[in-house]
Amino acid sequence: MSKVRKAFSKSGALASAIDGFNAREAQIDMALAVEKSIKQKSQLIVEAGTGTGKTFAYLVPTLMSDKKTIISTGTKNLQEQLFARDLPLIKGALGAHHKLALLKGRSNYLCTYRLAQHMKSSALQDKVVLNQLSEVKTWSTTTKSGDMGELNTIPEDARVLPFVTSNADNCMGRDCPDYEDCYLVKARREAMDADVVVVNHHLFFADMALKDTGFGELIPEADVIVFDESHQIPEIASEYFGEAVSTRQLSELAKDIELLYRTEMKDAEQLSKVAKKLALGAADLRLCYPEKPQRGNWALELSQTSISRQVERLEENLGLLYDVMKVHVGRNKALDALFERVISFRQTLKKVNDVTATGVSLWYETTQKHMVLHLTPLTIAPRFAQFVTEPKRSWIFTSATLMVGDSFEHYKNQMGLYTAETLSLDSPFDYPNQAMLCVPRYLPEPNARDMRAKLVDVAAELVAASHGRCFLLFTSHAVLRHVASELESRVDNPLLVQGTTSKSVLLKQYLEDQSAVLLGTGAFWEGVDVRGNDLMCVMIDKLPFAAPDDPLLQARLDDCKKRGYNGFTAIQIPKAVIALKQGAGRLIRDKFDKGVLVICDNRLVTKDYGKTFVSSLPNMKRTRDLDQVVSFLHSITEEPS
Repeated sequence: MSKVRKAFSKSGALASAIDGFNAREAQIDMALAVEKSIKQKSQLIVEAGTGTGKTFAYLVPTLMSDKKTIISTGTKNLQEQLFARDLPLIKGALGAHHKLALLKGRSNYLCTYRLAQHMKSSALQDKVVLNQLSEVKTWSTTTKSGDMGELNTIPEDARVLPFVTSNADNCMGRDCPDYEDCYLVKARREAMDADVVVVNHHLFFADMALKDTGFGELIPEADVIVFDESHQIPEIASEYFGEAVSTRQLSELAKDIELLYRTEMKDAEQLSKVAKKLALGAADLRLCYPEKPQRGNWALELSQTSISRQVERLEENLGLLYDVMKVHVGRNKALDALFERVISFRQTLKKVNDVTATGVSLWYETTQKHMVLHLTPLTIAPRFAQFVTEPKRSWIFTSATLMVGDSFEHYKNQMGLYTAETLSLDSPFDYPNQAMLCVPRYLPEPNARDMRAKLVDVAAELVAASHGRCFLLFTSHAVLRHVASELESRVDNPLLVQGTTSKSVLLKQYLEDQSAVLLGTGAFWEGVDVRGNDLMCVMIDKLPFAAPDDPLLQARLDDCKKRGYNGFTAIQIPKAVIALKQGAGRLIRDKFDKGVLVICDNRLVTKDYGKTFVSSLPNMKRTRDLDQVVSFLHSITEEPS
């Protein structure tokens, strides 16, 4: 019997140390596959259905291997759960002595240099920011980690954060006078010394793409790399393998130059003047577009004279700033770091404006105040394939949603993992008895004018039958707002609507109020774990196909067409299948859960591709009759809790 199998046995280390632990066969199968991958230094892709226990299945063999391991998760919340709960539990059960480290992105740590700069500057006039700055200053005298997450007296999105943390643009690195006492440097040193390092995908790929300080040393040392929630990787990696520059970055550059002028270089007034000119140019570019956020093809935009002229002015402003700053290079380390940012932004701006580039998409997006210009590769496969093969080490990719139908091919091709071993493990839950899938009859076409009214009718019926224990999930904010507005007069239940407050607050309110209904879009399709009778019904308005006018999607579809493939089949359907599986996965979270999944899109039964979606979902009892759904919900609500 292998060491790993023995650890999961009834008399093994886990059962002996953890009350109520009972390994599932699928969990053992995954653990053995991970053990094999570690020994062979190979690539392994595992789809493990909800309830498989995949976290323990990869933690046990990695800890027992005594190999330097990096575990990358989808979010900071999952990171902290792994580091604070799961890893110590397994480590204790196995009697292991591994040194663990949690590493977040640089913007999560206090930057003492920037804090000191803003404390002595008179440029900040905002009373809210000044009060928050004072709270940060007080906390800074007691913190040992510098992790801003410790400071719970200010909001998660506090306006002071950009003034007291650094990012890849404004961090001075080894030139910073506070470098030796830097909390980020300390955290990365701990990670260097640790046996197991827990990061998140954004941090992993940001540092991998930038060859940033820390991972430039960390990744070569790792023998095993585990990606949990790995279905997120293709999109995240695309973002970091590309290039982007925003008007926010340029305006922040201008603010930092102004701050330097006011605090350390008061004799260089010309710096202030050209910085203000740059900020004005960035703002003028944003003003070329409507206030309402939008996205589009940047190459097409550059063909418009008004836009191209504004971009030329912005390039001229950066050039002028470059000339003025060059005179002062070597005089001040902070200025030297700012000068490097100017050089970097000039190079990036040139790349995102190069309409002759191939194999990439040039696109833009606007927020209410800013604009971002993107250059994104159409595929990450060649670059990622090279990364995972040199040098040879173990790579494990796992999620509950990687397969399309019964195949891993879409994921393997996206990632360039052509030779990876694959393993599919079904959920241990009794879906035929625990859950029901309904595609209601007599639905209008998804984009028909009367579809919204039908959604309101269906939602009202489901809310009544489940006494409010519902998630109503939507593919667009517009439909979400319409249904929320109409439901107000149709139901007495409190309606918790995404966008009115933070995700965490909405979830807390939902769990506290036994009659509340939660209405959400993308943020609630994954990473939400509500169990038991707190969630008995999930309604999804339609199949989550990406918006057809998405510029990056359009570029990928065009590229697919040029290569002789059907883009709808090769790109749009697989992406929508995985998104639907995530949304559906909110319903059944443990073996005692019961509930209904209602998908208000008749394409599931009228289109051939509907079979691919249905076959990708768990094997639930199926119906097209809403009355059966109502009866099933009544039977659940009448069960003793």
